[in-house]
Amino acid sequence: MKLKTIAAFLMGILMSIGGAYLAVGWIESRSEDVVRATLIDGGHEWAEVNVDGLQVLLNGTAPDEATRFRIVSAVGRVVDPDRIVDDMGVRASEQITPPTFTVEMLRNGDGVSLIGLIPAEAGRDAFTRTIEGLPGMTSVTDMLETAAFPTPRGWEAAIDFATQALDDLPRSKISVSANRVMVTAISNSPEDKRRIEADLARKAPSSVQLVMNITAPRPVISPFTLRFQLDGDQASFDACSADTRESRNAILTSAASVGTLPERPTCAIGLGVPSPNWAKAVDIAMKGLKEMGGGSLTFSDADISLVALDSTSQATFDRVVGDLDATLPDVFSLHAVLPEKVVVDETTPEFVATHSPEGSLQLRGRLPNDGVETIVNSFARAQFGSNNVYLATRDDPSLPANWPVRVLAALEALAILESGAVVVQEDFLEIRGVSGKKNASDLVSRLLAEKLQDASNFEISIRYDELLDRTLDIPTPEECVERINSILAAGKIAFDPSSADISDSASPTVDAIAEIAKQCDRVQMEIGGHTDSQGREIMNEELSQQRADAVLIALQSRRVRTGNFSAKGYGEAIPIASNDTEAGREANRRIEFKLLTDARAAATDNAADEADEETAAEDTPAEETEATSEQN
Repeated sequence: MKLKTIAAFLMGILMSIGGAYLAVGWIESRSEDVVRATLIDGGHEWAEVNVDGLQVLLNGTAPDEATRFRIVSAVGRVVDPDRIVDDMGVRASEQITPPTFTVEMLRNGDGVSLIGLIPAEAGRDAFTRTIEGLPGMTSVTDMLETAAFPTPRGWEAAIDFATQALDDLPRSKISVSANRVMVTAISNSPEDKRRIEADLARKAPSSVQLVMNITAPRPVISPFTLRFQLDGDQASFDACSADTRESRNAILTSAASVGTLPERPTCAIGLGVPSPNWAKAVDIAMKGLKEMGGGSLTFSDADISLVALDSTSQATFDRVVGDLDATLPDVFSLHAVLPEKVVVDETTPEFVATHSPEGSLQLRGRLPNDGVETIVNSFARAQFGSNNVYLATRDDPSLPANWPVRVLAALEALAILESGAVVVQEDFLEIRGVSGKKNASDLVSRLLAEKLQDASNFEISIRYDELLDRTLDIPTPEECVERINSILAAGKIAFDPSSADISDSASPTVDAIAEIAKQCDRVQMEIGGHTDSQGREIMNEELSQQRADAVLIALQSRRVRTGNFSAKGYGEAIPIASNDTEAGREANRRIEFKLLTDARAAATDNAADEADEETAAEDTPAEETEATSEQN
């Protein structure tokens, strides 16, 4: 009996265990199917589900925390949340790319609009106050946004430079990013445009890419002038004006067809043309000049002055002038001159003015009377300075009536140049010299054509020198040496001990000197090497020479034209400190740059020398001149 009871009890246990096992299996299978279906419906096929008894295990890597939370919530709606075991990971979040910070500054007179996105830590209010503090600024419209991201490298330098540019440009748009500044502005004239471009280029930090779009309004040309000369096959422009690009191209094409131009000339495009047929009239007149064999052609508005060569026959002259009168557009008026052969000797009346590079003006030659002399002297002092005029003229009542006009026009033209000379004769005027203005020939031609009118037989020889062009902001010779020595004061050019090998640490210093030297390639400078007093004197001198030569070679390797440099070793001869201390000896071991000549003065010396030769004969009697020639 007992055995049956025990057997029944065991059987019941086994059946319970079996039933439970089957129930768990069914629950596991059912739960897994339901959860898997939920995951698929939610688009989360990547998630893995495993059921272990009543536990629902979720595995896999969720793209973000929000997705992981959504999966757990969805599964919790189909099974008991307490059964869920979340073993899912979350993919590491990708770093958010910072936005591109940019600012647009739009200025029109005393008002500025600021548009763009700036770093929050840069300080929006501080930036706005800086703009409001610019001179003459009365209105600032702030449309800036900020973002809490680190300030990109170069941002502060770019903003500081852009703010300076905004201060200088009352009509401008400046676009700023971390490493790039684009300046769009309107200047007052072509000269002002060149000045602005040079100034911006000089101030721009090395870390900033500068893009400039500076425009200049079309100038008003008055009188509208063109001066063209033809001698045989050689053609040249002293002045050229056109109203459109098409007109300019037509004029230059016509000039090339009648003679050989030494180089493609410039032709100013401006307002004030007297007739839409300007280019047509110039073309007709140039071809007439070619047919005549050469001479000079001057347009001053609608007045045309044609001066033939003195070798032109009367018949050819009359025929060409007649054809021109018949074919020129109606508005143009032609005045033609066939000059006689001029023989210049001691009796030929002249007035000569010489303007030296130092600023002095010498007036020599002939004037009609004391009254004209007073007028000329006063005019010259007004143009060149009261203390710069030296007057040494003599009276000649036989001079023509228009002589004072010619002299005053010559002085006014000479004032346009940096230095030079002008010679005035009865039927001819010559001016030559040096200028820092690219359009100096245009200006002089326009002035003489207007003042001399029908008597506009003149010759111009003006050389442009960029060293004298103030709009380019080229450093003066003194500034070149000063800037280089200031670089050396901040960081010496060091050499390996007892060697002429420049140390690697000195490369930034040499690089900086090379950048300055490239702007000063016409300034004569000396590279001086110096040592302390330790060692033999002759050895120190040789070492200092080798080190000066090494600096010269280092500049050459950085593409610096070094024809204007010389290298000299001074050894221990010129100490700047005591050699009794280590600090003093260190100071004496140095490289120095020294100015040898004034390049700006040298640029104008030739013109002054030629002018002095021309004026020498005026004040020297013929007998004395001949005697001097024999002695030389």
